[in-house]
Amino acid sequence: MSTTRLLVATGVLSVWSLGLAAQADPDKTVAGGGAFPAGWNVRTDLNIRTGQAPPVENVKFVAMGDGYHATMGPAAIFWRDADTASGNYHVVAALTQTKNPEHPEAYGIIIGGRHLADSAQSYTYFLVRAVDGKYSIRRRAGYAVRPTAVVEWTASDGVVKADSATGKATNELSILVQGGKVRFMVNGKEVYAGNAADLDAQGLVGYRVNHNLDVHLGPLAVHRM
Repeated sequence: MSTTRLLVATGVLSVWSLGLAAQADPDKTVAGGGAFPAGWNVRTDLNIRTGQAPPVENVKFVAMGDGYHATMGPAAIFWRDADTASGNYHVVAALTQTKNPEHPEAYGIIIGGRHLADSAQSYTYFLVRAVDGKYSIRRRAGYAVRPTAVVEWTASDGVVKADSATGKATNELSILVQGGKVRFMVNGKEVYAGNAADLDAQGLVGYRVNHNLDVHLGPLAVHRM
């Protein structure tokens, strides 16, 4: 088989495999979703197979204790229009995965959000996967555009792995924007530093939780400096 035919065949197989994986792990149906705490906005990720945004009625996001609790069908972001951060600031939240997902899924915080409710949506997000102890930093530039990786999934001993029996794990994520640099920390350990000019660092802050997860979201604290 020629190199060209082999590459085409490999690409078709990869797309087919991804399609099977998506069908094998559809968004769960969540009861009691669609009604959110006052001031909060929720937007689900575009479904790349259908070209449609899954309904927010399949996301449950409620106030609980001193924070919030998210029970997910589709992946979504959560933000309040009042939570903007510019200049030098520090944002931090403790997030607790409460159950084992069926396969590794991630959750975290977003910064630099702009146009979150329309097609020009953009933000930088910092995620952890408690199942395998990895983190990633990504950027979204357009609602219908696939995000790009600033840091691909990378193992770090700073990430608390989920308890194998209960699936529970708490990780504190924080981002420090100061002096033209952006520093990303998990449980106080810096895992990456980049130039603010190369990231989305000025704008809305919030949470991001991927599909089929159950996560308690501690208060999102923004310290402006």
